[in-house]
Amino acid sequence: MSRLWSRFGVRTAAIALLSVGVAGGVFLGEDRETQQEGIKAHQAAEIADQENQLQREREFDRTILMAEKQEMREQARLRAAKIAKEEAERTRKAEAAAAARKQRVAEEKAAAKAAEEAKKKAAKPYDGPIPESCNEYSGNRRTGCALMIDYGFGIDQFPCLEKLWTKESGWNHQAENSYSGAYGIPQALPGNKMGSAGDDWQSNPATQIKWGLGYIKGRYNTPCGAWNYFLNNGSY
Repeated sequence: MSRLWSRFGVRTAAIALLSVGVAGGVFLGEDRETQQEGIKAHQAAEIADQENQLQREREFDRTILMAEKQEMREQARLRAAKIAKEEAERTRKAEAAAAARKQRVAEEKAAAKAAEEAKKKAAKPYDGPIPESCNEYSGNRRTGCALMIDYGFGIDQFPCLEKLWTKESGWNHQAENSYSGAYGIPQALPGNKMGSAGDDWQSNPATQIKWGLGYIKGRYNTPCGAWNYFLNNGSY
């Protein structure tokens, strides 16, 4: 009887142990799958984090690149503006220098022309003989007195000639009437008519006086005849 129960107990114990083992195996299998799913989920989360981190890094790199490009564009703009300003300044200086040269050339030409005109109009000294009766006069009047006598008029005619040309020009060989254009001591109109007496009619008082004496003799016979006409008409 004790053997029977003993074998029954052993068998029961074996069955119980086997049941526990099967149950334990089932439990262990389920736990392994759960662990594997957890690992996979953790790995997926890590991959997602890595991808997010990579995306953030790419966005940051793009931001840096855009900022660098913007800085480069700004620097290029500033360089271009500086170059344009320098070029404008060089152009301004070149134009100013050109204008100054042009002005200087114009002034030099004007000065040369003025000098030439002054040279043409400069009085040439009369080197002919001066009668003793003319010594009381000076300058162009003294020359006029000498030429009048040489022309064949008597000394008594000079007071009339002196008054006539004092009224007309003050015996100034450069006298010019801005209204009519009459020129020189005898106030020839136009002045270039005196060219018949010499090419230096603009500057030589003697040439002007010679032409004036010829004009007076041709129209009025004597200086006093011209003076009387002037008194009656205001011109001769």
